[in-house]
Order: sequence, then structure tokens, then C-alpha cells
Amino acid sequence: MAHQYLAYAFTAAALLLGGWGYTNRARRTALWAAALAAVCAAASAYGDSFWSAVVFGTLALWGTIGGLNIADNSWRMRGGLIASVFIIGLVTLWPTLSAMSGGKIPLPELVKDRVAFKLVAGLDLRGGLRLVYTVDVAEAIRDRRDRRYENMRVELAKIFDLHEGDEVPDEKVYVQLREKVDLQPSPTESNVISLKLKDGVDVAKVDAKFLDQFSGDLGFSRSDDQRQYTFRLKEDSESELRQTAVAQAKEIILRRVDELGLREASVSTRDEDIIVEVPGQDESTFNEIREIISQTASLEFKLLDDDTDFFGAMQRDQDLQLPEGISLQAETVSVGEDADGDIQKKQTSYAHIEAKKDEALKATLARFKQWTATLQMPPDRELGFELVRSIDPDTNVESETGWRTYLLKSRAEITGDMIRDAQAVPDTGTSSLGGWYVSLNFTDAGGSIFERITGANIKRRFAIILDERIESAPVIQGRIPGGRASITMGSGDPAQQLADSRKLEMVLRSGALPAPITPSNEQHIGPSLGEASINLAVKGALFSSIIVLAFMYLYYRGAGIIANLAVLFNLLMQMAVLATFNASMTLPGIAGLALTIGMGVDANVLINERIREEIREGKSARAAVEIGFNRAFSAIVDGHVTTLISAIVLAQFGTGPIKGFAVTLMVGVTTSIFTGVVVSRWLFDFWIRNMDRNAKLNMG
Repeated sequence: MAHQYLAYAFTAAALLLGGWGYTNRARRTALWAAALAAVCAAASAYGDSFWSAVVFGTLALWGTIGGLNIADNSWRMRGGLIASVFIIGLVTLWPTLSAMSGGKIPLPELVKDRVAFKLVAGLDLRGGLRLVYTVDVAEAIRDRRDRRYENMRVELAKIFDLHEGDEVPDEKVYVQLREKVDLQPSPTESNVISLKLKDGVDVAKVDAKFLDQFSGDLGFSRSDDQRQYTFRLKEDSESELRQTAVAQAKEIILRRVDELGLREASVSTRDEDIIVEVPGQDESTFNEIREIISQTASLEFKLLDDDTDFFGAMQRDQDLQLPEGISLQAETVSVGEDADGDIQKKQTSYAHIEAKKDEALKATLARFKQWTATLQMPPDRELGFELVRSIDPDTNVESETGWRTYLLKSRAEITGDMIRDAQAVPDTGTSSLGGWYVSLNFTDAGGSIFERITGANIKRRFAIILDERIESAPVIQGRIPGGRASITMGSGDPAQQLADSRKLEMVLRSGALPAPITPSNEQHIGPSLGEASINLAVKGALFSSIIVLAFMYLYYRGAGIIANLAVLFNLLMQMAVLATFNASMTLPGIAGLALTIGMGVDANVLINERIREEIREGKSARAAVEIGFNRAFSAIVDGHVTTLISAIVLAQFGTGPIKGFAVTLMVGVTTSIFTGVVVSRWLFDFWIRNMDRNAKLNMG
């Protein structure tokens, strides 16, 4: 890049020196402006800011043309504008033109790495992959139920004078609460919470004020003695949750697909299904899409209950029978600090399962969970699962061998909605092999909670759980202010760590799915129109455009050449604008391009006919062009505005191919006005300036 910014700097110096010699103020100002733009282009090139260098470079060209000692200032400035737009359009379309030519148009690495804009063939033209996912709305309902359960626990603690204030009660409060009430979410029904007041507890404590707090989406029934309540999510709340869960899942999946750079992909819904259609034939891309889409990205931070030796107690009291492949293992863990600040240690047990030979780890986990589901868990406790990795001492290669359990407190202290940002970061402090981790930045509320939790649980383990799988369970070393945490990527290959961290960064930034999704159908589809139909359609659009351009030349001669140049410039601008959207070119889009070519020709027909009328009345060439453009302008604008209104209506109410056609039409109408009025007028002025005084315009 050094030669590039040096070239800009020399250009700026030359323009500045040239500007000093001009007595014409307009030319001098234009050259000085070009010099300033060249300096900015040099600075942008030095900072490797590609698009800034391109924009400032074209501005320098514009100013240079404006400072030339030819014609009048207005003509020079319009010429500079047209040249600048043309260059930016070509740079934008460069990757597209290279792909369309099969690589015959060379694409330098500098442009390839920095120009992400590209027009691609749509699903109807080249086929692709169609994925159908079903949203598990029952899980979304269960999440809403569980949040209401947590709210009830807090309110009941206040009712029984066990807690006050807005802070979340600690574990001691909940232990005392369980002595007064038995509050449990139903293990079999995803929308039910049961409440039972224990003997000796005043039933008047659960009054109308308490019940009204949850009447918005919970209905209830109670026993005759008013000691037992059954709360159930209302039907309208469940219906609203279903619609919201599907809509949110669609939006998040669309954001993830966009993050992958696949803006031509289509995401739609049907009942509780989400349909993703991705053009192309690249199986590696399809595999990445499947993995990214299906990841729920549900992030939770939960404290471990290392004080309770759950499996050890079951082994002693019940003579626990372990299935084949599952074993209990002991470990010594830190359970906090005593009054003197010394670390307390405790021995506890956990369950471990070894993967069978040739068994997928997902299948191993499914077997493990099937067994743990039969165990009776303590109140407000659950088991978490972590992937076990081992390193071969001879080869130093890490492999995944099985799973282990952790006893967790059910309530999540921090959830994914408290994450403001996530970023993949190289690990330069702990490893010389170039590892990676994901840095998390909490919201203000999340950072405050994280600081409070870490301060109150020093030397205890805190599990980071992603999609119901424990990523790590580090020991809290001290209060952590600043609202930051991190998720490590293991100790494997750095390249794999980088890939994993990038994917995790992307799904966390796009947001967690409101409920898990399950693939229900998948199919590779060919071009929906068929190869023969596509070829005929493309040939039809191409030949019709050629015929129109040929007619303009044969009928209007020199004026027809100007019209054709303006129309081709319009096509370039239109494709460049569409490329900046990373649009997919479907057959309706091609039809929109062909239609806007006709509209561009129509604008030039109006101009040419008005000029012809003025020439018949004996006007000079210059006067005829001036009057012709002025009188045709209103008709051109009227025709284009009415078409633009139609396109806006189609885009607003249409879907799929109709919307694609409308967007192409809106872009084409906008660029057609520019080329029909500005470009055509500039070309006519250029033509007139190079004619003999008494020569006539060749209007056919």
C-alpha cells in the first residue's frame, strides 16, 4: 500500500502547485479541493481503509476534472461527478463481474479481501438447500412458567418476613421458606406450578394481593381448605408465547444467516416451523449453516452446590445401582472461605460416563441423561453436564472421551439477556500456542449482579452453561467488578479454537433462541424454474435489451448512441446499488432490470422527440437541446414517480419474488432519472461543443 499513498501525496502536491498558477477562482478552488481529497486518500490508504481511499480518490479526480482548462465550470463539474460515480460503481461490481465472467476478469487480492459486495444467483436460478426447523414452543412455555416460579419464591419470602428489598434472596432464605411452603414447578406439565402451605402456616398469608400479581398470565385453582394452589398458564398467554417464540426465532436465525454473509438466504415461517432456503451447492457452507442455526445459544451462569455430596449420599443410603459405563468419582473442591479467610475444602462425588467405542458423544450424553432423569433431586437443584477431555501423553493430542456431572443450584444468577457484547479474543497470557477465548461484556444490571455474586461466593465454583452444557466451572478468586467474564475454548488446536470462538461470538451477539429448534425436514433442491426455462428467460431479457438498443441507434442515430450510453450507465449503477445490498438475482429481478432499461430508453425518447420539435422550428442545436431537456423533464419525472409509487406498494405488500422485483424496480427508477437527465444532458453538451457552428444534430 506504500506506493498507493505516496502516489496520492505526489498528486496532492502537483495539484496544489498547479492551483497557484490559476487566476480563475473556480478552477483554483477545484484543484485545491482535489489536493485536499488526495491527502485524505493517502491517509486512508496508509491506514488500510480501502473504501475511504476509493471515495477520496474519486473526489480528487472530480476536483481535478473541475480544475481543467476546458469548457465551462458547470460542464466540468458534471463530468467529474459522472466519472466518480462510474468508478465507484465499477469497483463495487468488480467481484460480481469477475464471478460472472468465470474469472476471465481478474480480481486482485486487494479488492477481493476488501470489497464484500456481490450479486449472486437466487434459489430459483441455481437451486440450493431447504431446511425446515420446528420451534419447541413447550420449552418457551416452560421458561415463562419457571420465571413466574422464581417471582413467586421472592414474593413468598417477603410475605413470610424472610426477606425485604429488591435484591434476590440468598439460599438461606429459601431453606427457611421451604419449611413453610412447598412450591414446585410440575415435572410433567410445562405450564403448571403447585403451591402447598404446610401445617401451622396461616392461609391468610396467600391473599388477593399476592394472587393479583400473577393474574396477568396465570390462572389458579385451590383446595377447599385453601392450603393447596395449582397455577396454570392461561390459554391466551400460551398462544401469545407460541407466536412470539416463532417470530423471535425467525428474527434471530435471519440475523445469524446475515452474519454469515448469506443475505440471499430466505427465512420464512409456517405455523411453528421455520423454513430456511439457501442458494448454492457448497456443502461445507451448508454444514456451517446447520450448525449455526441449530445452536440455541442459551447462556446461563449458575452456582454449584458443592456443600451437598449428592451422589455420595445416594451411594451410602440407597446402595445406588450404576448402569454399565457409568462410575462415581471423588474430587476435592473449594467451598468458600471461613471467618479467618482460609479456604475450606470438601470431598464430593460426581458421576462420569465413558463413551463406547464408535459411539457419538451426543448419544453418550443421551444415555447419561436418561439415567440421571430417574434420580430424585434435592429441592431447587439440578444436574449439569460437562464434556470430559483427555490428553494422550505420548502424542499430546486432546480427545473428547465422555461426560461428567455437577450439582447446580437451579436458579440462574445471570442469563444471556444480560450480555451486551461478545468478542473472540486471542489468549496471549496463558499459552504460547495462540489459544482463543470469548470475552463477554455484561449490561449495567448484569455487571452489578455479577460483581455481587462473585463477591459473596469467593472460592466457590461458578458454572458457565451454554445450551444446557457446562463450558467451564471456574473457582471465583475474588469480587469481579467491571462487568466482564470469559468463556475458554479448551486446550485443543488453536485453529479450531479460533473457529469455535468465532461461531460462539456470532451466536451470542445475534441473541439466544427463545426456545430450542429441531430439524424436521431437509432437502437439496434444484433450480425451481428448470435449466431450460432459465436459459430462455435470460436470453429473452438479453435479446429484448439488444433489440431496444439497436432500434434507438437506427432510429435516432447520433442521439441514439447517447441514449444507449445513458441506458448502459443506468444498468451499471443499478447493479452496483443492488450489489451493495448483497442482493440475490432472481428471475423477477432480471425482469426488473429489463423493465428499467425500457424506462431509461423511454426517458431518452421523450428528450429526443422534444429536441426534434425545436429543430423543426428552426432553433439552433444548442437552443434545441436546452429547450428539449427543460420541457421533457416534467414528463420524465411524472412517469418515473408513478412507477416508483407502484414499486413501493409492491415492496410493502408483496413477498418473495414480488418484493425482489419491486426492489429492483425502485433502484432502477432512481438511477434512471439520474442517467436520463444528468448523463444524457452532459453527453449532448459534449457533442454540441465538438460540432461546427453551422452543423446540425444527427437525430435520425
